Amino acid sequence: MILWLEKNKGISWAITISIFLLTFYLSSLSVPPPPAGPPSISATVYHISIFFLLAIFFFISVIEREWNSKKIILSVLIVTIYAALDELHQFFVPGRYMSFDDFLFNFAGITIASLIYFILIFWKKS
Repeated sequence: MILWLEKNKGISWAITISIFLLTFYLSSLSVPPPPAGPPSISATVYHISIFFLLAIFFFISVIEREWNSKKIILSVLIVTIYAALDELHQFFVPGRYMSFDDFLFNFAGITIASLIYFILIFWKKS
């Protein structure tokens, strides 16, 4: 599937941009404040999952399974900056708030995607 998406750049970019837009839209929605205490399981799963998908599709669109350190670092940095900006954006949305915990969950999704994708690159090279 990954090879097919790498060969069909238009589709991989369309999915990537759709996920960027979806996260922006969902971050724009006003929601009731969460109850006090630790983050809910559903919110945690959402943050990890959406940023896992965003990162993996961004990597497929940009890196193309080649071991290029500059592309890899820049790609991880772009998705991480977007995760931080997503949380900052919520500060300006009524009923929403910025959360460092949410950013850490976003980053966890990015990290998991990075590990999986870069292991695939390493295996392809060897």
